[in-house]
Amino acid sequence: MMRIQFNEELNRLHHDILAMGSRVEEDLRKALLALRTGDIELVKEVKASDQIVNAMQMKIEDQAAMLIATQQPVAKDLRQLVTMFKVTDNLERIGDHAVHLAKTVKRLSGDPYPRPLDRLERMAAIDVAMVHDAVASFLDQDEALARSTAAKDDEVDTEHKAFVQEVLAFLAENPGKAQLATKLIATSSYLERLGDHVTNLCEAVVFMLTGAHTELND
Repeated sequence: MMRIQFNEELNRLHHDILAMGSRVEEDLRKALLALRTGDIELVKEVKASDQIVNAMQMKIEDQAAMLIATQQPVAKDLRQLVTMFKVTDNLERIGDHAVHLAKTVKRLSGDPYPRPLDRLERMAAIDVAMVHDAVASFLDQDEALARSTAAKDDEVDTEHKAFVQEVLAFLAENPGKAQLATKLIATSSYLERLGDHVTNLCEAVVFMLTGAHTELND
């Protein structure tokens, strides 16, 4: 009977993590669309949604802590509950970076970058796909998917380095645009760190499934 109750609580937590991951993913998609279109309303939606993401994190972590305290799980069950804290923490931080990306729209509105933002868009698109797959790897307990998702961070890093070089070249030609260049590089850095948080999430999934602490995508 206790095991049935434990599994039911675990399923509820999985549902809540799926909901949190889906919201963060959607916020990233909206931030990317706002970057493409300059839609300020989307920026407001992403900022407002961040409070909901934070509340989701607190709810999941409270429920997981209660389950650990009342059910005293061991071995893989305990690792799964501990991993939930790492999953929600990284999802919350990813949500913060979605807000930073959305705010870029406002930052650039008064002094737009005269070149395409293709690299930022590619980074954001890769990040969105990584978030989706990382959450799926946790829910499906799929180690191979966790590893392959983390490996995509190399693509984000490559785009980040190339974009920074592009902006520095632009700054060399336009020395009066230092403030704009700083905003652009900061935005790219947010997207690069977002990929790192997804990698951390994937490492937590590997730990959950194997019991081994593994660094992915060094």
